[in-house]
Amino acid sequence: MLLEVVTPDKKVFEGEAQAVTFPGSDGEFQVLNSHAPMISALGKGKMTIKASGQEEVVIIDGGVVEVLNNKVVVLAESVIEE
Repeated sequence: MLLEVVTPDKKVFEGEAQAVTFPGSDGEFQVLNSHAPMISALGKGKMTIKASGQEEVVIIDGGVVEVLNNKVVVLAESVIEE
């Protein structure tokens, strides 16, 4: 699936991902390839991106995620890359 992570300042990530784990406002959840369409609010915490056999952890300060047609767009308030 195509993942795009953006903040008001910059594009943090754009590329193919196998799985993404999000800090949802009601708890952690994961999105995999061919996930059903959804929109969700995000809380503050770790977002884990699994891509190309590696994991990248990004700390976000809230935001929104949209999943549609195997594309995931994350609009984050701000990020701190680990």
